[in-house]
Amino acid sequence: MEQRISLITLGVGDVARSRAFYEALGWKTGADTGTEIAFFQVGQMVFSLWGRELLAGESGVEDSGGWGGVTLAYNVRSPEEVDAVLADAEAAGGTIAKSPEEMFWGGYAGAFLDPDGHPWQVAHNPSWPLGEDGAVALV
Repeated sequence: MEQRISLITLGVGDVARSRAFYEALGWKTGADTGTEIAFFQVGQMVFSLWGRELLAGESGVEDSGGWGGVTLAYNVRSPEEVDAVLADAEAAGGTIAKSPEEMFWGGYAGAFLDPDGHPWQVAHNPSWPLGEDGAVALV
């Protein structure tokens, strides 16, 4: 198995509502899929939104409805951009789960929840500079 991820799918309660949230953050869908699923091209991979029940069934798991032990992350180029992205997420209908603060590892980060409660950390990590294309690299 090659060391890469091709697709991340979030199980959501209402695909249209979640799609509208991510579109309000400036994301653009990469394929016309109707209302059942939404796909977004994100760099070299795809991010999708699909009904929780359908995703659980296809994945062979039982949906307990709670947090699944996964947090998504969005790294930015400055502490000011952390504040701006969190403000945009809140304006789009997200909930601020953790106000931004200086982190023990030398960066600055906060977190928001999307409409289905999926957590996103927004972080500036000076040890992981972003490329012009937004890619993060372990250095």
